[in-house]
Amino acid sequence: MLTISQLTKDDIIIVHQLAKTIWPEAFKDILKPDQIEYMLDWMYDVNTLTEQVQTGHLFYMVTLDGVPKGFLGVEPNFPDVGTLRIHKIYVDTNVHGKGLGKALLGKAIEIGKELDVATVNLNVNRFNKAVDFYKAQGFQIVKEENIDIGRGYLMEDYVMVLEL
Repeated sequence: MLTISQLTKDDIIIVHQLAKTIWPEAFKDILKPDQIEYMLDWMYDVNTLTEQVQTGHLFYMVTLDGVPKGFLGVEPNFPDVGTLRIHKIYVDTNVHGKGLGKALLGKAIEIGKELDVATVNLNVNRFNKAVDFYKAQGFQIVKEENIDIGRGYLMEDYVMVLEL
């Protein structure tokens, strides 16, 4: 059974733990191990995640038969009013194809509609297979971005948008 529940700052450690499990497998063919570790430390530090919850980010966990298997992190009105930004959406690669990612994306769209925003947007690595998943869900590529994240690392992303 699949369930989605909202996380509070007190249980945000679950996102940290899931990311440490999911990221190395999800990005093994795209990023070098040292870049994966750098990005995990930068983006998924428990203090960073807690601060994000306290400043308005919303986090959700998807479970399959009661076991945490993925997460969603969104920020209303980012980068502009009327937009919902998906900052984080990841599912354990061992359960890909079981509808968990689609359920999390559906949750983001539901939140966007509840907040009456015009668009949902996200960045995705240009070499990530998830690009096709997002396209299949109605997202459009609107531009490419190269983001310098320090230590000589670059995020090579597409910006994708879904009109609501």
